[in-house]
Amino acid sequence: MTATTYVQLAYLVAAVLFVVGLKNLSSARTAPRGNRLAAVGMLIAIVATLLSKGVVNYPMILGGVAVGSAIGVVLALRIQMTAMPQMVALLNGFGGGASALVASAALLKGTVVPGSVPSVAIALGAIIGGITFTGSLIAFAKLQELMRGQPLVYPGQQFVNGIMGLGAIALCVMVSIQPTGLEAYAGLVALALILGVTLVIPIGGADMPVVISLLNSYSGLAACATGFVLGNSGLVISGSLVGASGLILTKIMCDAMNRPLTNVLFGAFGAVDQTAIAAAAGGERPTVKAYTPDDAAIVFSSASTAIVVPGYGMAVAQAQHAVRELMDALEARGVKTRFAIHPVAGRMPGHMNVLLAEANVPYDKLVEMDHINPEFPETDVALVLGANDVVNPDARSAKDSPIYGMPILNVDHARQVMVIKRSMNPGFAGIDNPLFYLDNTMMVFGDAKKTVLGIVEALKEV
Repeated sequence: MTATTYVQLAYLVAAVLFVVGLKNLSSARTAPRGNRLAAVGMLIAIVATLLSKGVVNYPMILGGVAVGSAIGVVLALRIQMTAMPQMVALLNGFGGGASALVASAALLKGTVVPGSVPSVAIALGAIIGGITFTGSLIAFAKLQELMRGQPLVYPGQQFVNGIMGLGAIALCVMVSIQPTGLEAYAGLVALALILGVTLVIPIGGADMPVVISLLNSYSGLAACATGFVLGNSGLVISGSLVGASGLILTKIMCDAMNRPLTNVLFGAFGAVDQTAIAAAAGGERPTVKAYTPDDAAIVFSSASTAIVVPGYGMAVAQAQHAVRELMDALEARGVKTRFAIHPVAGRMPGHMNVLLAEANVPYDKLVEMDHINPEFPETDVALVLGANDVVNPDARSAKDSPIYGMPILNVDHARQVMVIKRSMNPGFAGIDNPLFYLDNTMMVFGDAKKTVLGIVEALKEV
């Protein structure tokens, strides 16, 4: 067999490992193995590519590998698990930017045949990669609170985006037909970079799980296009897998919110309702009674079952280790404790699972929404930790609510609901939550980490 045959066989092995790795990622228990298998597959694909006859400058490539590996090690060791959504957003952007750069390099070589598959792929790599790059930077800025998380909207925004989108498509056609036209290509890249910004700024922070998933899909599609540019089947396969899995995950996220993707992308969901804010500050609603960690400990001391509902507030307070301590303290008293996981809780797909796994919470304690909802009526205490919209009963009954129809965790059906929250400000949906005023709800105000640790200490005295 020729060297080319061995390279293609290596790509086939890598593709199989990618597929098996993705399959293992479907379960929290097998996810670490899936990551390792996919990593081995990527290593095989990289080595096979380096052995291809098209590689001519090994020192430069190895230098890039060394620099990239060093950056990756630093990120892996220093980035906190609570900042994982930001890092995922950045990595999506880097992938899109790399694809756009490869497409640019191929165009500048001047060897692309007009109207060929590579010329079309160059245009697609540029537009998808450019949108992914700047869109991911905006997502990162929102998650890192470098810019406000609420939607940024202005009159005629969708019309302007539509005009720019049509212009980008027209430039794609021009580049595909005549790839030597550098002016058209430069315009395409510029429009793609602008569209990445304008398409993401009107999306609120609560929709970040969908945005990150979609941008991840874009980065895969851009990589797939780059594979056609380079004639690299391994890149085509891996890019296709990332693109397809990202789209499927995006669909799952939208189903979890009972909202179409168009509403997520163009609905400016999360623009804060000023009436809700005024109510939060001025009391145009029933008053709530504040309880202390000592009061919460007394309630837990007489319980036999408890369900913890983690939300973004837990991530912000970095309270996952404190929550693990609370679980240990409760189970030492014979209280059966589990965690209810809403698909869109947090700021990236699986955010709560990642945080709790980092705190060594056993996988079998994490229960998905559909499986745990029937158990709330038989639960003594439901502890809501920094979650808001995903536990709002209005989603079931208030037809005028922006979250009406969204599947929620039925915490209000528990015998006692305990909510740990910094203040009465509304969540990202910008609406009030009637859960806080129910007779079986007790509000414990304060930082999630400090409050949970306070409950743990109080339990020792009960």
